[in-house]
Amino acid sequence: QVQLVESGGGLVQPGGSLRLSCAPSRSIFNIYNMAWYRQAPGKQREMVATMSGGSSNYADSVKGRFTISRDTAKNTVYLQMNSLQPEDTAVYYCNIRYLKVPTPGEYWGQGTQVTVSS
Repeated sequence: QVQLVESGGGLVQPGGSLRLSCAPSRSIFNIYNMAWYRQAPGKQREMVATMSGGSSNYADSVKGRFTISRDTAKNTVYLQMNSLQPEDTAVYYCNIRYLKVPTPGEYWGQGTQVTVSS
C-alpha cells in the first residue's frame, strides 16, 4: 500500500508563505491527476488546486496566490502558498489519482495543518 507523506505545514502570519510537499512512499505509475484539498473546521473538504496533463486549475479563493507543481521524477507534488490569509487555515491533503484496471485508483495524504494567524 502506498502512503503519501506530506510536509511543510505550520503556523504563519497573514501575508506569509508556506510550501507544502507530498511524496509517495514508493513509485506510482500511470498518474493522471495530482491535487491538493483542504478542510477547515466545520466545513466540507474542498479542492484547492489540481494538475492534470500539464494544465492546472485552482479554486477561485486561491487563484494568483497558490501554485501547484510537480517533480515528475520523484512523483512529488508541491503547493506553494503565498499571501496567506486567516481564511486559508485548514488541514491540507494531497491526492494522487492513477489509472488501473478495472477502475482508476487514488491515494490520500494524512493531512498537514496550516494555521494563518497573527
